[in-house]
Amino acid sequence: MASILDDYQDSISNLASSQQTRSGLGIPHTGYVNARLEKETHIFNKQRIDFTPPEKINSLVVSSNQLCMSLGKDIIFRLDLAKADEPNQVELGRKDEAKVYKLFLDHTGSHLVIALNTSECLYLNRNAQKVRPLSRWKGHLVESVGWNKLLGSETNTGPILVGTSQGHIYEAEISISEGGLFGTTPDQYFRFIYNLEEEAGPAPVCCLEVERGVDGKCFIIATTRKRLFQFVGKVPEGADQQGFGAIFSMPLNHLPGFREFPASFGYSEIAFYTPKLRSSPNAFAWMMGNGVLYGSLDYGRPDSILSDEQVWEYPSDVDISINKPISIVLTQFHFLLLFPDQVKAVCTLNGQVVFQDVFLDKFGSLTRMIKDPSYGQIWIHTEKVVFRYNVQRESRDVWKMYMNINKFDLAKEYCKDRPECLDIVLAKEAEHCFQNKRYLDSAKCYALTQNYFEEIALKFIEAKQEEALMEFLLKKLASLKPSEKTQTTLLTIWLTELYLNRLGMLEGDPSKQSLYLKTRDNFRSFLGSPRNKDCLFNNRATIHELLASHGDTENMVHFAVLMHDYERVIAHHCQHDNYSAALKVLSKIKDEALFYKFSPILIQHIPKMVVDAWIEMGKQLDARNLIPALVNYSQCGSTVQISEAIRYLEFCVYELKETHQAIHNYLLSLYAVCDPKSLLVYLENAGSNSDKIHCDLKYALRLCAEHGHHQACVHVYKVMEMYEEAVDLALQVDVDMAKSCADLPEEDEELRKKLWLKIARHVVQEEKDVKKAMACLSSCNLLKIEDVLPFFPDFVTIDHFKEAICNSLEAYNKHIEELKTEMEEATQSAKRIREDIQEMRNKYGSVESQEKCAACDFPLLNRPFYLFLCGHMFHYDCLLQEVYPNLPAYKQAKLEDLQKKLSATGQPSKSHHRPKDTDMSGQGKGQPSREQMKADIDDIVAAECVYCGELMIRSIDKPFIDPQRYESEMQSWL
Repeated sequence: MASILDDYQDSISNLASSQQTRSGLGIPHTGYVNARLEKETHIFNKQRIDFTPPEKINSLVVSSNQLCMSLGKDIIFRLDLAKADEPNQVELGRKDEAKVYKLFLDHTGSHLVIALNTSECLYLNRNAQKVRPLSRWKGHLVESVGWNKLLGSETNTGPILVGTSQGHIYEAEISISEGGLFGTTPDQYFRFIYNLEEEAGPAPVCCLEVERGVDGKCFIIATTRKRLFQFVGKVPEGADQQGFGAIFSMPLNHLPGFREFPASFGYSEIAFYTPKLRSSPNAFAWMMGNGVLYGSLDYGRPDSILSDEQVWEYPSDVDISINKPISIVLTQFHFLLLFPDQVKAVCTLNGQVVFQDVFLDKFGSLTRMIKDPSYGQIWIHTEKVVFRYNVQRESRDVWKMYMNINKFDLAKEYCKDRPECLDIVLAKEAEHCFQNKRYLDSAKCYALTQNYFEEIALKFIEAKQEEALMEFLLKKLASLKPSEKTQTTLLTIWLTELYLNRLGMLEGDPSKQSLYLKTRDNFRSFLGSPRNKDCLFNNRATIHELLASHGDTENMVHFAVLMHDYERVIAHHCQHDNYSAALKVLSKIKDEALFYKFSPILIQHIPKMVVDAWIEMGKQLDARNLIPALVNYSQCGSTVQISEAIRYLEFCVYELKETHQAIHNYLLSLYAVCDPKSLLVYLENAGSNSDKIHCDLKYALRLCAEHGHHQACVHVYKVMEMYEEAVDLALQVDVDMAKSCADLPEEDEELRKKLWLKIARHVVQEEKDVKKAMACLSSCNLLKIEDVLPFFPDFVTIDHFKEAICNSLEAYNKHIEELKTEMEEATQSAKRIREDIQEMRNKYGSVESQEKCAACDFPLLNRPFYLFLCGHMFHYDCLLQEVYPNLPAYKQAKLEDLQKKLSATGQPSKSHHRPKDTDMSGQGKGQPSREQMKADIDDIVAAECVYCGELMIRSIDKPFIDPQRYESEMQSWL
């Protein structure tokens, strides 16, 4: 941006020439390019109707897509434009010289009133093929009809107004339901209700329009040659009082409101524009002698619905005295005037002619122009030809007209779907605001245009409107796409610089304190905007440099918080000795890494608050990473300071159940230095199982030894199962402590005896207390008097040991008697066992020849068999077949091995000496004998009866039929 500012003077001097060059080369000032591929059609697109009338056209009317025209003297031609191939002709059936004067078609296209030049009227319904006379209307030359849009239907017109050439207004009603088989005329009534006059007397009623407003009000507009009348009133409710008489029944001295113009064509015509189907008109255009009175209709006004009226003069290129307008049609933004040879469209916004269509002489003089109020199509006819105009995108250029009259909101409304036009409007609005010194509004508009960024920025810089420049940059930044990262970065940094400059100028002025606070809030909102978050984060180093260069530490801290750069925030607080604020930020964000980084600094100044914060963090912090901070703090502190370190470590050990060795070792070291009582409590709470103690026992032992904590050392020795060292050290402190240590090795009686001997020797030799020595004998049942005697000196008399010696002798005698009793019991038991063995050798059972195997039901004596005490008998192979599947795997393997070995030995010889040699040779080789193998097989197979033993109990949950054979077994039963 510096280069732009440096070259500002050159840019200003070359601006005019560059703009001329761009315009000469056809380069657009905005970023949009006109890419139209073909010329756009005009708003009013004329089309000649392919229709050649058999006779000349007298009159034509169109409504709701229903077209009716009078041809010649006696024909009414009707056509439904939705069914163009089904025309219809109706003859009037007149034999006199009467001609059609005018046609009047209602808004539904159902009711056609035919006014004849003989002051007669005929009626033709859309569904009828025959005209019917309106007898009550006879004698009146009808100039206009005001249809009832609220009550009219296809069969009944409801109350309507009829204007005549004599200035009379009549109320009438037409209904085909009453004019059926017995009726003579469709007109229900025809009564006079009012008379319109001008200065010269009665004047023809050129036009009548009936509209309903709010609150049941009825508005009637009637025109003569020079006057426009308004009648306002409410129509009485009730079926018999639906007419308009109450509106016109006013006092004689109370004239209706009217507008009058001096000039006159001898006729006038009024046109209305209805924006939507079945809605009320919102604009009117009255063609009269002085021009066209154009305005809007406001139904909310109490007396007159005409508003925003203005008179547009006729085009200057038309001589009204010679070439008078014939008809007028109103569209949304234009009114079309029909002249005898051409049509001109005038814009209602500026009165300029925007369309002109000249007709050839061969078509003849133009007769009438009408508009279908329902479909918006415009129809023009001569005596020979019919033309139709289709209105296409009428509002396409309206934006330009609104823009030229500085109605920019309306201009933008009509070009919101055309960005190239919207850009022009915005640029014009921005320039208009700039010239009127509304710089902020100008900046907002410029930001939405595609004009060159540099030109706009230099424009505000030249005008010294820094606030407007900032507004322009903010709006421009908001309009950038996410992909335009370079532009976003430049604008963001530029805006930051502008904000800081403005804050710097306002900060020193007390009178502008409120403006300073507002600007600061805006700056912070800019920094915290989600849209700018990524850009600010990626360029946070640059933003910090800008903030630092302006010395704005307050906003620098705020920006660091927004960017979640809490490290910078905390470091800033620490540099300014605001340690409480730094800890507050730490506690709020709960970032473990920042706790580890800044704790060594903070604990030096606010130790209690820091420890409280650590405790609040709980398990989120790893206490091992805080040990450096604790070490630095405890080394330079007093006992009070060390107590804070102990407090946190105790929280870790007892509350968080921390098991890491470093934590426990450091706590031990602090205990050893400052709190020996807590040291012993800690060791006792840790228990006696070394596997469940989290500190290093050797380190603990060394600490306790260095600081002379003997009780703690004894405890550590006990946990380490170094009982001799524990007893030796305990004897230096307390004999009772040594006794408790000596009883610990409960399973090692020899060691226990050794430890107690140490205690006894210490009591005898060091303390020289015989009574204590004797007490040791009573405390430990492993020590005898003879074990302790060597420790006593030779000059000690036996009186001191008399009782102990007697007790010892009694114990020996008692033990001897117990041994004798045990020997006698053992002798008797051996005798009974020998008797049982002898009895078992002589036990036998008898087997009859007809006995059968319990398993196969074949004779038992045919093969080797087993006889059980329960009475069940099995063949060897049958029993083996039953038992084998239920044996454990290792027994199955052993049984197979024994069977193989048994079969390998073969049958024994009949010689008496050969088996002995064989057996001896087998035994010599370490192999079992054949008899031994048979006995081993019997032990496995015949250990119990398969029907009475545990095998039967274990098989109670097994099915009777093997699941693998279930299907085949089922098939065998079929």
